[in-house]
This record gives sequence, C-alpha cells and structure tokens, in this order.
Amino acid sequence: MVNTYRPVRRASLLVGAATVLSLLTACGGGGAGDAATAPSTPPGTAAPATSGVTSATPSVPPSAGPTSPTPSSPPIASPAAGTRCHTSELEAVLGRNDPGAGQENFPVILTNTSSRTCTVRGYPGAAFVDAAGKQLGPDPERSPGTPTTVRLAPGQSAWSGITFANPQISGARTANPDALLVTPPDEREPLKVSWSAGEVPVSGNESTVSLTVFGKGPGA
Repeated sequence: MVNTYRPVRRASLLVGAATVLSLLTACGGGGAGDAATAPSTPPGTAAPATSGVTSATPSVPPSAGPTSPTPSSPPIASPAAGTRCHTSELEAVLGRNDPGAGQENFPVILTNTSSRTCTVRGYPGAAFVDAAGKQLGPDPERSPGTPTTVRLAPGQSAWSGITFANPQISGARTANPDALLVTPPDEREPLKVSWSAGEVPVSGNESTVSLTVFGKGPGA
C-alpha cells in the first residue's frame, strides 16, 4: 500500500501560502494607490498656514526704521512787520511859519536818525507845555486827511502841519509855551521841540489847534 498523505499535505500547504501571498500583494497595492492620490509637500517647503491663524511677524520690513517727524517751516514774517519808526530813531524840529488867511501854519518835521529804513503813517500826537511840563490848552484835533505810509531811509524826513488861528485876530485866550511835545504815530514816548514862535490859543473863540497827516518831507 502506497502512502500518499505527505505529498497531498505539502501541496495543500503550498496552495494556502500562495493564496495568502496574493492577498497581501492586493492589500499592498491598495495602500500604494492611496498614497499616490494624497497631496504631497515638496522637501524643504513649509506647509501652508491654515485659515484663521495670525502670524506674529510684523508687516514692517526689517530695514524700515522709526519715522522721523518732518520739521515745520518757520513762519514767514510780513514784509511790513517791524518797519515802524520808533521815537528813539527820530529827531523832531519845528519848521518856519507859513501864515495865510489869518492862520498860523507850522510844519513839524521828523527825521530818521537811525541806520535802517522805517516808516511813519497817520497823525502825530502833540501838546504845548510850559517850562514845568504842564500842558497848555486841550489836545489838538485832527484835520480830515487820508493817511499814507511814508518810507524813510536813514536821513530822510516826513512832516505834519500844526495849524491855529492867529490869536490877535480871533481874540482867543493865549499862552506862551516853552515846548511842543510831538509823539510819532503808534508810539508812546514824545519828542520835545523848543517853541519860540510866540503865543498860541488855549481857550475861547477859535482856539482849536489842528494837525494834518504825515506826508513826505525834504529828502523823503
């Protein structure tokens, strides 16, 4: 009797091993297919950030330093600023009388004694005073006129007229001043001018003393 048990069992084992190997190969192929379809990231490349994540890196480039404020330009001064003649820059004298129609007319002349060009505009202030400095009569009134700016280079002059009725004709009360105080326009300090032109009206009939606006004088 021939014993066939061992060859049959070996053949069965070979068939079973082949079946297992086939199944393993099929499973391995499915895994390789899945890996091929998944997105891949190239080596050395960071994965893209997910939505909603804020980067802590500032958006200013590293080379950009702090911004320095741009300095503002200084204000430009007006051309006319500071050009007014001050009392300390002027000299006052009384010109010669030019009488007419019962009127006495004296020019009061201001001369620029400074080293700069300056201006006068409008009316002077004026008052007759005695030797003690007390004012004689009321302040003079302003005659109608249009003020203009008179530009005075060093040594140039401007003049304003001081006018009053002749007291011998008008019959006004009079006084004999020691001096005439003249204050340049927009100034506070007066200039003292000796007065040697006789009596002036201080009250009563036609005692008003008038001043005119400054105009160009000799050399202006």
